[in-house]
Amino acid sequence: MSILFTILITFFAGLGAGLGTGFAGMSAAAVISPMLITFLGMDPYMAVGIALSSDVLASAVSAYTYHKNKNLDIRNGLIMMASVLVFTVVGSFVASLVPSSTMGVFSVFMTFLLGIKFIVRPVMTTKEAMQGVSAKKRAIQSLICGVMIGFICGFIGAGGGMMMLLILTSVLGYELKTAVGTSVFIMTFTALTGAISHFTIGGLSDKLVWVLCVVFTLLWARIAAVFANKATPKTLNRATGVVLVVLGVVIMGFQLLS
Repeated sequence: MSILFTILITFFAGLGAGLGTGFAGMSAAAVISPMLITFLGMDPYMAVGIALSSDVLASAVSAYTYHKNKNLDIRNGLIMMASVLVFTVVGSFVASLVPSSTMGVFSVFMTFLLGIKFIVRPVMTTKEAMQGVSAKKRAIQSLICGVMIGFICGFIGAGGGMMMLLILTSVLGYELKTAVGTSVFIMTFTALTGAISHFTIGGLSDKLVWVLCVVFTLLWARIAAVFANKATPKTLNRATGVVLVVLGVVIMGFQLLS
């Protein structure tokens, strides 16, 4: 397989993953893994490890950009992250006890539906409305929602970023920029945990693909995050919706090919 083809595949994988991360706090694994498996014939376990490690820097730089623009709820993000990490392990253990299912397809379909939702029914909550909720109530909500997200992610094995965005906007009533900023903040640490465990267990056999995916995802996540923080709520909802719909359709296509 030529180096040019490898660069081309990793570029488009990084493009999709970076835009998904910067705009919607979506996990890079949802885009990069199926592309590496389908077009480069990579071992699925290794592909997920590379995708998760690409997610770390992309989410971190996105979180920094959102934080700089005061669109990040660190306090409640830390509460949610702790419960997400713990219950991802619980969900993973429960999943190992039941027959494997096609729940991964569900998370991709959910990405598509969430994109439609942002286009048709945009999130127009303001920061003022967000601040109307007491700190204690918000902390309890964050803890409970983190438990739900973590368990579902561990059980399904995917969809963490999408679950967080959906719950932050629909259940916790976050305005969209703060929801995405908080989501990428949490994803930085969940992706780091996943990447370390994957590389510790399976090693890293293809360093070129790894470096290319990390660089391209980081580049496009930074571009998307800068644009998202400057955009009006209406424009951001539409842009996020379009990115999610396109990614949902493309990933479903990859799953049919593989």
